[in-house]
Amino acid sequence: MKRVEILDAKTKDKLCFLDKVEPNATIGEIKSMFHKSHPQWYPARQSIRLDPKGKSLKDEDVLQHLPVGTTATFYFRDLGAQISWVTVFLTEYTGPLVIYLMFYFRVPFIYASKYDFTTSKHWVVHLACMCHSFHYVKRLLETLFVHRFSHGTMPLRNIFKNCTYYWGFAAWMAYYINHPLYTPPIYGEQQIRLALIIFLFCQIGNFSIHIALRNLRPPGSKTRKIPYPTKNPFTWIFLLVSCPNYTYELGSWLGFTLMTQCLPVAFFTLVGFVQMTVWAKGKHRSYLKEFRDYPPLRSPILPFIL
Repeated sequence: MKRVEILDAKTKDKLCFLDKVEPNATIGEIKSMFHKSHPQWYPARQSIRLDPKGKSLKDEDVLQHLPVGTTATFYFRDLGAQISWVTVFLTEYTGPLVIYLMFYFRVPFIYASKYDFTTSKHWVVHLACMCHSFHYVKRLLETLFVHRFSHGTMPLRNIFKNCTYYWGFAAWMAYYINHPLYTPPIYGEQQIRLALIIFLFCQIGNFSIHIALRNLRPPGSKTRKIPYPTKNPFTWIFLLVSCPNYTYELGSWLGFTLMTQCLPVAFFTLVGFVQMTVWAKGKHRSYLKEFRDYPPLRSPILPFIL
């Protein structure tokens, strides 16, 4: 049996002392014990560390495998109110879908009153609405039926930041694309058709990668494996990049930019590319650190470039 003391990471005050803890107890189980004495800190908002400024221990870490003595000293930090990833994704993806349609149907108080509930004479505007709606409906369905999250929650405050980003950009793009004075792309139908092919190709590719990643992780498991190409040709890009879901996502928005020839869309694509590159590099580093046999030819997001 081991004893566990939990101290506040900031003040070093003792918050809890657990006697007779099984050596094979996990950090997740210790969090549950701590929660019983401090109900305000449920397990999802607890960060348990070996050092006050160290990294959070994983829920699956086992007590006897950690560098602690007979009395294990851990440091606690409050992560703040938490919200499930599913709720976050559903909220941030529903917003752009609804907001864009409001501009598409030109509901009152957006444009001049004479344009209320009128429709654009340009077919590319209607095609853009279908593509934008398809993208976010796809994301919503993937959130409900495809994605498996390694972390169940995220800080509640993040939902406001995420929604501001997605909802704000959706409104900005939709305002100009559906504006009565909008002009179609300079190269006309050929440009629009090419853009549609790029958009649909990348949407299928993105979905294929999400399915492949889902199949790597059994339900309820946090197991991580190296993703490899499957029989689906859209997954063969795994030979060259670590995060092809971001590669295809970038391609989709490049296609949408080409289709609409709209500056706000191009800016959204650029900002999204920068953020996805940060995520891809982080995931690529974690793959290299975790798997010694990780394929050396892979780049984070763009083959041989980035």
